[in-house]
Amino acid sequence: MTILIPTGTFDVDPTEVAVPWQILRERGYYICFATDTGKSAVADPIMLSGAGLGPLKSLFIAQKPAQTAYQNLLQDKAFQKPIHYDDIRVEDYEAILLPGGHAKGIIPYLESTTLQNAIAGFFSADKPIAAICHGVVAACRAKNPETGKSVLWGRKTTALLKRQEMLAYHVTKRKMGDYFLTYPITVQDEVTANLKSPSDFIEGPLPILRDNLKSLSRGFTHRDGNYLSARWPGDVHKFALEFAEML
Repeated sequence: MTILIPTGTFDVDPTEVAVPWQILRERGYYICFATDTGKSAVADPIMLSGAGLGPLKSLFIAQKPAQTAYQNLLQDKAFQKPIHYDDIRVEDYEAILLPGGHAKGIIPYLESTTLQNAIAGFFSADKPIAAICHGVVAACRAKNPETGKSVLWGRKTTALLKRQEMLAYHVTKRKMGDYFLTYPITVQDEVTANLKSPSDFIEGPLPILRDNLKSLSRGFTHRDGNYLSARWPGDVHKFALEFAEML
């Protein structure tokens, strides 16, 4: 089974790409990557080094298992040679996983109409779809060709919470500016605006601790049919394992 993971070329969240890749590969799935340039993606360097985050570094950067997974991902030939968004053919893949990233380099990924059309194709084909954090923005911007509405219209979803995004922005803005605020509108507000009802956005429990393979209960996901969503890197292990179960 082949799974597509599209990303931007720059500022990819290393946890949200590498951990699902590792978990799915360990279960025998083949992963293909796609980027807006056809060139290999590069992780957000601040999420790897914590540069500029000062004493808050440990709260935000990719944790050690994710850092290790990312270093292993760099050796993956499919990751080294992604296809271009233009070359995505929905029929070539059994499923799609949409990771996130919040720095400005991720914007071409979030704003590509070519990718959005491909995402809509996966929804139309009723194939398994997973989206985490800003990956839910990529999904909500995809339009149902029959209705013109978001493919998430009529579905329930979660995504990066407004409280999470604004907290990260406010505690770092003096040194980092709007690094944690990709757009003036928050992820939760944009996603909710594209849903049939505000109640279709599921916040889940207060996100405090990150999950791991031994503490999956810390993570939160929401499944609606063939669509699985999660909020932040702290949900990623539960997210990846539940997607594997869906597949």
